Amino acid sequence: MKTIQNLIWDFNGTLLNDLDLCLNSINSLLAKRNLIRLDKQEYHNIFTFPIKDYYSKAGFNFEQESFEEVAIEFIDLFLSGLPKVQLHSEVIPSLDYFQQKGFRQIILSAMHQEELRRTVELHQIEKYFDGIFGIDDHYANGKTGVAIHAMQQCGFGADSTCLLGDTLHDAEVARQLGTECILIADGHQSAQRLASSGFRVIDSLSEIYTCF
Repeated sequence: MKTIQNLIWDFNGTLLNDLDLCLNSINSLLAKRNLIRLDKQEYHNIFTFPIKDYYSKAGFNFEQESFEEVAIEFIDLFLSGLPKVQLHSEVIPSLDYFQQKGFRQIILSAMHQEELRRTVELHQIEKYFDGIFGIDDHYANGKTGVAIHAMQQCGFGADSTCLLGDTLHDAEVARQLGTECILIADGHQSAQRLASSGFRVIDSLSEIYTCF
């Protein structure tokens, strides 16, 4: 990937180690409805975008209640625990490494823009990024539209850009953008699922230096 000059970082699961918070939050909602709680393996197996599809696989019945109601209930739990969530251990060294190498870096997330920026600032990593791009609601339908806007605003060319993420949705976004993609199996989906994308999969950010 010698031609890569720009990096698009996914946030949740890739930079932010929020798997346990997401699992605990969804299990609280399931328990409240007397539904079977998820273990980490099952979570990795069913997590997907749009989030509504994942909720359905988890057992929620949207003929009995609205998706929007469940989504807001989840986000309230998630946001209450968010300040305690840490970045993955290799995030700062990785961001610093690529900044020193002259890469331009942005964040692309299916997280609400206001909460995304607040969390980035909480962890004091905004200095590494030329842009921070989230969505304008809490329903996490996807981020392709935001990605196209981010590429245009930052002047990123597809042939010089790589998207770094932790889900098959990140792979889908990269394909739609025409960029390279590396998937990191240390977030919300398993290495086995990520491998089906055809893109390179690494176990953690500690391996990212060998990719460029």
